[in-house]
Amino acid sequence: MEGEIRNFVRVWLLIFISLCYCYATGKAVSKGPVRFLFIIPVIFLFLYLPLKLFTLHLGGMTAFFIAWLANFKLLLFAFGKGPLSSDPSMSLGRFIAVACFPIKIQHNPSKTVLEKSKNDQNGAKSHSTQQSHLNGNNRENLPLEVPQQGQKSLLNYAVKGLLLAMLVRVYDYSDYMHPKVLLVLYAIHIYFLLELVLAMVAALTRTLLGLELEPQFNEPYLSTSLQDFWGRRWNLMVSGILRPTVYKPVLNLSSCAIGRKWASVPAIMATFVVSAIMHELMFYYLGRAKPTWEITCFFLLHGLCLVVEVVLKKAVPKGKFQLPRMISRSLTLSFVMVTCFWQFFPQLLRCRADARMHEEYAVLGNFMKNISRTFVSRNLQAL
Repeated sequence: MEGEIRNFVRVWLLIFISLCYCYATGKAVSKGPVRFLFIIPVIFLFLYLPLKLFTLHLGGMTAFFIAWLANFKLLLFAFGKGPLSSDPSMSLGRFIAVACFPIKIQHNPSKTVLEKSKNDQNGAKSHSTQQSHLNGNNRENLPLEVPQQGQKSLLNYAVKGLLLAMLVRVYDYSDYMHPKVLLVLYAIHIYFLLELVLAMVAALTRTLLGLELEPQFNEPYLSTSLQDFWGRRWNLMVSGILRPTVYKPVLNLSSCAIGRKWASVPAIMATFVVSAIMHELMFYYLGRAKPTWEITCFFLLHGLCLVVEVVLKKAVPKGKFQLPRMISRSLTLSFVMVTCFWQFFPQLLRCRADARMHEEYAVLGNFMKNISRTFVSRNLQAL
């Protein structure tokens, strides 16, 4: 574990140095192909660095933040787009934070809070607007745009933290559980873990830099359609970075070829293809095993089903046929869970995610015990 921590520090030191180089490049080189040529070595370096880490938590988080999010943001930055180009006077510290993490700059926090409060009071109006997106009435945007979300309550995070701690204890009895039940527990575990880790990172960035972390999830178990699930509730960081890098460019190209009405169809499929490739890469970082392409099949299936959903919503007049919310929610979650059991979760088992997770928690537990014992013994000696 000590060797992994040393590698982790070295990797992130290289990341910071590389982002300093990108920041200086942005000041000295104008946007376009020339800046892209200067930044492309960093993109390849960020694809390589996660291979130096082997744990699920340190290696997995680094791979996601750097090989995926940071690289896509740098691609946008090379051409003067994306969050790294939103403020020409951005400081080096903010540039690094925004590049590494799912951060959005909040220029006027008090105003933003008031706007969010006003939006909450006009929930019915917002819901009506979102429904127009669901039915494909807005051709200029994605099937669903991510809505502004306020900060979740401390009670929300406290409950999820308690449930996560209970899950860790439940794993002690994993020998007596059906494998399918364990898979469900692992899925819940990943959801809670990401929520809590990102909440802690959000608190640090808000305190140190005055920046707000984008939400990662928006209660995905409340999804009423695949559009709702992928566009507004699940893995919002990924959908937020795929929107400007893949969806919108393909949408604009498709509009010239087949017209604006159906341009979203190839744009959606292209987005899911890129997402599938990046997920395969993330799983390779975790397991270092040859891909079986089940993850790719999972995302292509969901992309195809989402396309069918969008086409049906465009073809059927608004309000003519709409399932009750409870039924649509049950059908959506059932489809997601069945396809996960079929194509997604088996890949987690192949990279021994369950066993490695237990080992890492055991090492962390021993580390914390040693620290507490050392702290107590020193205090006793001082007395």
